[in-house]
Amino acid sequence: MMIIRTHTLAICLVSILSGIVSAQDISEWREENRTGNSAETGLLKSWPASGPELIWSNTGLAKGHSSVTFGNNKIYTTGNSGNDDVLYALDMNGKILWQTVYGRAWTASNPESRATPTVEGNRVYCTSGSGDLACIDGNTGKIIWTYKASELHKGTYGSWGIAESMLIDGNKVYYSPGGPETMTIALDKTKGTLIWKSASLNDKPGYVSPILVNYGGKKMIINVSLGNAFAVDASNGDILWKIAHEARGGGRDLIKCVTPLFSNGRVYVTGGYDTGGMMIEIAKDGKSAKVIWTDKVLDVHHGGVVLVNGYIYGANWLNNGNGNWCCIDWNTGKKMWEEHWYNKGSIIYADGMLYIYEEKTGNVGLLKPDSQKFDLVSTFKVTQGSPGPYWAHPVIKNGILYLRHSNALMAYNIKAK
Repeated sequence: MMIIRTHTLAICLVSILSGIVSAQDISEWREENRTGNSAETGLLKSWPASGPELIWSNTGLAKGHSSVTFGNNKIYTTGNSGNDDVLYALDMNGKILWQTVYGRAWTASNPESRATPTVEGNRVYCTSGSGDLACIDGNTGKIIWTYKASELHKGTYGSWGIAESMLIDGNKVYYSPGGPETMTIALDKTKGTLIWKSASLNDKPGYVSPILVNYGGKKMIINVSLGNAFAVDASNGDILWKIAHEARGGGRDLIKCVTPLFSNGRVYVTGGYDTGGMMIEIAKDGKSAKVIWTDKVLDVHHGGVVLVNGYIYGANWLNNGNGNWCCIDWNTGKKMWEEHWYNKGSIIYADGMLYIYEEKTGNVGLLKPDSQKFDLVSTFKVTQGSPGPYWAHPVIKNGILYLRHSNALMAYNIKAK
């Protein structure tokens, strides 16, 4: 393990975007508000030829694809240790302060942990690969409560277990076991007791972390199962609407990893494995929805998408080992461009720039968001971490770019001088 010292970070506030429900002092998957559009400013607009300064790295984590979240002057992430999923707390210099086993890991195909911790105040909420939920004291690592959600509610699994990061809403946290009993449940976030459970969609859960939206006079959880995009009334668990989202053929077990995008009553969903994308328009009363366009270009595997100035950016799935970077129009789904750059991967946006993290060999790119061309400004390559794909999504916090690769977490200084 190597640790090099860094700066101190602070917690930033979560922003509001077009009806997405916001709360202060929550650090979660694809900040802000699960959009992948960071509120960070004052960042470099280009990098040195060798890449930005590596401030510190830690190669002593258990393997995982979890991103990082923040709170209590700490960094949180997860890893897979045999049959267990483990929550790590690191100080702001990258030193491990403690680690806590919080649930049963997924032990079949691709067992590395994927669910990113959700942090509110001094509590950290985690989901294991087998659907065990836990609330953990963010200062001490002591478990406050656990709930074997998938087991208790007859939950089902796709081929790769569970990857959903829990969503916090007031006094509730949400999770989607899927299966014959229910699709989504709400728990009391302080006690871990059941508040409500939705009806079943008779569908397996996706690997999606849902979003919380205010629209049509309703607060709704918008999520994607392996066969449907759907919305649940956050007040009582009623299913408001569902729309089939299925592959066009091939018989492959679906992947469905991409958190939906929401803006002004519309929801963009994409799925990989030739599922393609679709734009959903929610009715004014929030109780129904319809598809207004579909696209076959931006068929995202699991790298996420971002909406910037009316255009959606991401990387498509051509096959498991290849994909291109794409831009499509939010209003119409029209392809603006499609460019090959190493491979598909994950994407976020911050301070006027796109950050892309290619999944096969660990190349990182800095792009200007341009609907007319793939405008690459700077690149560097991640060299740390044990062999395996680069699947964790990048995170930016207080001028530092955090990149995870398997057992390694790296912190790069991207703050403009």
